[in-house]
Amino acid sequence: FSFGDYFKRDAVTWAWELVTGTWGIPPERLGVTVFREDDEAEELWRREVGLPAGRITRLDEADNFWAMGDTGPCGPCSEIYYDFGPQPGGHAGDCNPSCDCGRWLEIWNLVFMQFNRDASGAMTPLPRPSIDTGMGLERISAVLQGVYWNYETDVFRGILARAQELSGVRLGADPEKDVSLRVVADHARAVTFLVADGVLPSNEGRGYVLRRILRRAARHGVLLGIERPFLFEVAE
Repeated sequence: FSFGDYFKRDAVTWAWELVTGTWGIPPERLGVTVFREDDEAEELWRREVGLPAGRITRLDEADNFWAMGDTGPCGPCSEIYYDFGPQPGGHAGDCNPSCDCGRWLEIWNLVFMQFNRDASGAMTPLPRPSIDTGMGLERISAVLQGVYWNYETDVFRGILARAQELSGVRLGADPEKDVSLRVVADHARAVTFLVADGVLPSNEGRGYVLRRILRRAARHGVLLGIERPFLFEVAE
């Protein structure tokens, strides 16, 4: 986060430096999106980063404009996407990050909080524009490890292996069982983090969220044929 310190230029160049320099992701495998009216952001990607115009896509408010609610701080977004290349069943030719064919994966988001919107919908510039930026750990792990999605990364491989051992079900044998294996792995991980943060099952708030996660994981364990308490064994 930045509250009135750095803004668009630094946010854009630092994100690009990390993604392409520190992590070494080839620039030619990346594309970005900007809000349809954000000429400044597009110019920064072109001038400061050197990204070709063909790798910059303008999207509407639903995709590239952030707001905390109907009123309050808001502003345009800019996102970095990784290009996996044409996907089976997808478009034969080129497409951009607005496409849902599975070719593009969003790995970084930059939110430029520069306006305050009032009840009438009017937006006035904030006196100290701010930045909210970050990425998804599992998504960037998938890209860096050369796999297509989260469950193929080392974040999940060990948990999935244990879930298969406990259930006797192999990944790839049955699409429906595959879903259950992944639900168990994902939820076992989530439960571990929640309990480690001091959350306990209850009937309200975050405790109720934990309770629902536990119930869903247990249900999918039953679908896999596991008849005893097992989540603690998956999460070990």
